[in-house]
Amino acid sequence: MTFGKTIKMFLIDGDSSGRLTCELSNWTGLAYRIPRTEVKKCADRRNLNSTGVYMLFGRDDDDKEAVYIGEAEEVYTRLQSHLREKDFWNEVIVFISKDDNLNKAHIKYIENKLHEKAKVTNRYEVLNGNIPPMPSISESDRAEMDEFISNLIMIVNTLGHKVFEEIKDNADTINSEFWYINAARGAKAKGIQTQEGFVVLKGSKIASSTVDSFVERLVTKREDLIQSEKIQLINDEYTVMEDLLFSSPSLAAAIVMGRSANGLTEWKDRYGKSLKDIV
Repeated sequence: MTFGKTIKMFLIDGDSSGRLTCELSNWTGLAYRIPRTEVKKCADRRNLNSTGVYMLFGRDDDDKEAVYIGEAEEVYTRLQSHLREKDFWNEVIVFISKDDNLNKAHIKYIENKLHEKAKVTNRYEVLNGNIPPMPSISESDRAEMDEFISNLIMIVNTLGHKVFEEIKDNADTINSEFWYINAARGAKAKGIQTQEGFVVLKGSKIASSTVDSFVERLVTKREDLIQSEKIQLINDEYTVMEDLLFSSPSLAAAIVMGRSANGLTEWKDRYGKSLKDIV
């Protein structure tokens, strides 16, 4: 059984794009979201110089969303050094404990788990040079830190970064209707709708070529997926190698079919009814 959650946000400077704190009811964790340009203002936040974990968010040299995950015993001091040493980021989210209950081993455990999760979900480029080491902590501490991580991820998602959120989870697959495209030039795809958009599932086949009238930006997007090896040529078929999230059924259908497409009519369920028919 799941329960509703109350998240309290406070705009420190009265500016929705500025510094804010974020708290979850009945949880000792406290989050700060701080724009890079506002970090130096945080000298007035004494609790930011306590033990915590943080995520630097920005874009890498290829303009892809990127994150650096770190930990520090004095977070504010560490952020000051990142202002001088790392230029990719424009926002940081910091997590500390309101009751000072996080020690060095705790934050190293959290850092390791977050790094592992970010690599598995593969939504952002993870810019850590090394894999954070896993410390040895007691079973009870691991259980407590796993709960802390669960709440941390919820807040990071709420603040707009899906770095730890899988494109689809088991619940999506179990509870969602599957949609199919079988079309010309070898297009044979399977997908589901999610809260974020439309997902073309791993193993789907996309058209072997595009029509001459295909929109240039979509040709480029298709080529980018091939160059990044998210779509690979296997046995003369372009095969989707991982679940691919698209902003709409039409965009997903266009990439699959290699031509402009109305996703509401192209994607059909196992009975042949289209998304438009079901809606």
